[in-house]
Amino acid sequence: MASAAQAPDAPAIELRGISKSFGPVKANEDIDLRVEPGTIHGIVGENGAGKSTLMSILYGFYQADAGEILIGGKLTPIPDSDAAIRAGIGMVHQHFMLVENFTVLENVVLGAEDGALLRPSLAKARAELTRLARDYELQVDADAVVGDLSVGFQQRVEILKALYRHADILILDEPTGVLTPAEADHLFRILRFLRDQGKTIILITHKLREIMAITDRVSVMRRGRMVATLDTARTSPPELAELMVGRRVLLRVDKGPAKPGDVLMQVRDLKVNDWQGVERLRGVSFDLRGGEILGIAGVAGNGQSELLEVLAGIRPASGGSVRFRGEALALDSVANAEARRALGIAHVPEDRHRRGLVMPFSEWENSCLGYHGEPRYAGPAWTMDRRAIRELAQAGIEKFDIRPPSVDLTTSNFSGGNQQKIVLAREIERDPDVLLVGQPTRGVDIGAIEFIHREIVALRDRGKAILLVSVELDEIQALADRIVVMFDGRISGARAAGETDERELGLLMAGIDPAERAA
Repeated sequence: MASAAQAPDAPAIELRGISKSFGPVKANEDIDLRVEPGTIHGIVGENGAGKSTLMSILYGFYQADAGEILIGGKLTPIPDSDAAIRAGIGMVHQHFMLVENFTVLENVVLGAEDGALLRPSLAKARAELTRLARDYELQVDADAVVGDLSVGFQQRVEILKALYRHADILILDEPTGVLTPAEADHLFRILRFLRDQGKTIILITHKLREIMAITDRVSVMRRGRMVATLDTARTSPPELAELMVGRRVLLRVDKGPAKPGDVLMQVRDLKVNDWQGVERLRGVSFDLRGGEILGIAGVAGNGQSELLEVLAGIRPASGGSVRFRGEALALDSVANAEARRALGIAHVPEDRHRRGLVMPFSEWENSCLGYHGEPRYAGPAWTMDRRAIRELAQAGIEKFDIRPPSVDLTTSNFSGGNQQKIVLAREIERDPDVLLVGQPTRGVDIGAIEFIHREIVALRDRGKAILLVSVELDEIQALADRIVVMFDGRISGARAAGETDERELGLLMAGIDPAERAA
């Protein structure tokens, strides 16, 4: 363990002059960073600022082109992740590194077996997991299959993996990007407890509210450079936002009143069963009008995902009806997303990796994905006009400030926020009549959030209809003109955005209607 050899008064981590380039792109440039032991240190910056690259160097995934790493005051070369683990460093990635059909116990032991015989390793790990769960309030069923656990519990497994390997330093990369608000609050309680037990934590996040709530110090990166390190108690969200982006950022949605028009989409008594026959939507009804943003609020897993997928033509319904401009949409097995797009119904899926992008494709290929049959992309004799696609992709990059600005870069090499921009550019630039959008700013930095919100409002102001699903209650309240709350596959309440508050919406998200309870 690194702490045993730590020099007195030395920082837990010190990075000196770290630089890293990928071809012509300078991801990190001459970065210095000092993290004190027993603290929670935040690192913020726009997508593509170099935060994840810097932490990947610290964890041994990348090798720096220049610079030094000191752990506990001692120069510590980290050529790979095994060396990082030996130095007492653990990392919880934004997208979990778990084998979903393995149990919790098997995932924890994987890669840390004591020998060829697995049984002794599993017995040792079971006893150690019991201790870790007790000492760090990380209770989880060791025999549960990871794929059956909620995202919040899967994250606990990742933390347990690091602690099992004797990590004194924990790096968490965008840890709340896939968590509900309640799960995020529980994670913060765990992190505070770990800090109080002497662990050092580095938190990479773009959410300034979380930085202010949980960190002791915060470092700001911009375009590959470290621009500031501040005591959290002595800074503010506006100051951090300006340091991140290099300009003043509006931390609220600037929009005028809605001007609702005709009903574009009418949903009546919509029902959905999953592949196991479990009812996920239980008679959902609402109208969606042009010129308005209808927000769907609720804790993840209460039917919002199934609703989006049915409306987008990805999933069949088991009952009910949907009309678009008065015409009934097919809801059975013949329904398809291509037909929906042709009608003017665009879809930004909740999971950009599984539904929105083909990760090994280049940016220009993903920029037309799903629309590649359009005449403007057609070349001679059943071919595609690559030049036209690339030109339109470049225009989208410039308008949506996608970084790096390369149409040839493989999509998997973009940051999560820039991947989201690729999807949004593709869908919004078609000027759809209805935009179905799920978690539009998940994993997106503050500057990009401002831009995405502005584009959604502009679409509304052109008379289009937006159905917005988000687990971020702040986002729903800021963007939506009307709010519908879902609980257990049903609508538990509907409110005008300006006539409700977080407390009332929270009760509706728990299935309690305050109006009915008062009566």
